Amino acid sequence: MNSKEFINKEKLLSDLEYQLISDLIKVRKDSNYTQKQLAEEANIIRESIAKIEKQVVSPQVSTLIKILEPLGYTLKIEKIEK
Repeated sequence: MNSKEFINKEKLLSDLEYQLISDLIKVRKDSNYTQKQLAEEANIIRESIAKIEKQVVSPQVSTLIKILEPLGYTLKIEKIEK
């Protein structure tokens, strides 16, 4: 893999993660949950949700599932359209 391919792949991953977090924030707000309320329901600390939403950290899959479950959502594997 040359450097251009590597950069393109990293950008795609970054864009996908950004979209995932944006969707998470939208679902949380549409469900009328504060970060604190969601953290209590998901049994994690509020600061974890804040760091994920600010993209300070990349969440583990298990953490995302814990956060999404009280909102009535889960993760799904979907084909990338090119």
